[in-house]
Amino acid sequence: MNICLIGSGIPCLILANILSNKNIKISIFDEYKSKNKFNIRTLGITRDNIDFLRNEKINIKKNAWPINSIKIFNESSNKKEILNFGPVKDNLFFIIKYPQFIYLLEKNIRKKKLIKFIKKNKKAFYNSIINNRNEFDLVINFNENNNISKEIFFRRDYKNYNSSAYTVLINHQKCNNKFAYQIFTSLGPIAFLPCSSRETSVVFSVFKQKRNISENEILELINKYNNKYSIKSFSKIEKFDLKGSLLKNYYYKNILCFGDNIHKIHPLAGQGLNMTIRDIKVLSELIDKKIDLGLSLDQSILKEFENKTKHYNYLYANSINFIHEFFKLDNKFNNNFSNKMFYFLENNFYFKKYSIKFADNGLINY
Repeated sequence: MNICLIGSGIPCLILANILSNKNIKISIFDEYKSKNKFNIRTLGITRDNIDFLRNEKINIKKNAWPINSIKIFNESSNKKEILNFGPVKDNLFFIIKYPQFIYLLEKNIRKKKLIKFIKKNKKAFYNSIINNRNEFDLVINFNENNNISKEIFFRRDYKNYNSSAYTVLINHQKCNNKFAYQIFTSLGPIAFLPCSSRETSVVFSVFKQKRNISENEILELINKYNNKYSIKSFSKIEKFDLKGSLLKNYYYKNILCFGDNIHKIHPLAGQGLNMTIRDIKVLSELIDKKIDLGLSLDQSILKEFENKTKHYNYLYANSINFIHEFFKLDNKFNNNFSNKMFYFLENNFYFKKYSIKFADNGLINY
């Protein structure tokens, strides 16, 4: 059995590690070799997904910073949260820096004889995949912009958030830094995500204005909305446009799309990678069942994967979009909706219990 993975990011490397544990040969076609991409970006991983990765011999917990509560604010209540999830004993999620995660995954891969990186001419390689004239039993494509996606997987629902995300690391005085907080401002949501007792990641998703906002203005806004840290310095700022998409069909013949290629969502809830890890969990379980029955891994498993995940991913992605649109509208009305609604929800035990479970497990295991 030989599976080809087309990609270079964290989801691709996670899947490569997990599939190789099943004694499956893995060939990775790394299209970009972008080693310095996302140097300051951080990722939030839910407790359930941390446990799943550990069981698959990907132990990132010692390199990740635990978060035991999340506080939510809006523009008019910047000093008093409208919602507070936690604190919980076992932590809600963990923050890890992108470069650290990549390093750990690549370190694991270097130990595995069943994983190899292949170098081929892109055009010829894509044509062989599209025409099913290749050596691979299955192909898993993580990239929505290569020729395979453009020629075969072009039917998508697109969502333009008309926003740009600015990410920066702040260095601050040491503090008890175990809770994250997010403020839904008139310019867009800003999240403060602790990385250590002295360092915190800030992700500010700013609605596009009639004019471009300068980096100095972004730093001024971060200082304005910061209500916790004594900031010493800022890292450089990374910026990227925010666009969402949901793929109509996940597979064609022996090719399966995966990761952001099937669902790309707004980062306000930090659920993009978590959705992909849940997909990996489903695919891994389907493969285990085939192996246990002595069956080959063919395109039937791709159909099973789509049938089991597509509707859940659609509902989950649109629930994140609903939250985004709700707070966008709420700010236009001076937070009249959120102030009244969340005053009730803040004191509702069941709402908090199932919201935490929803964020941790997603819908498929809900």
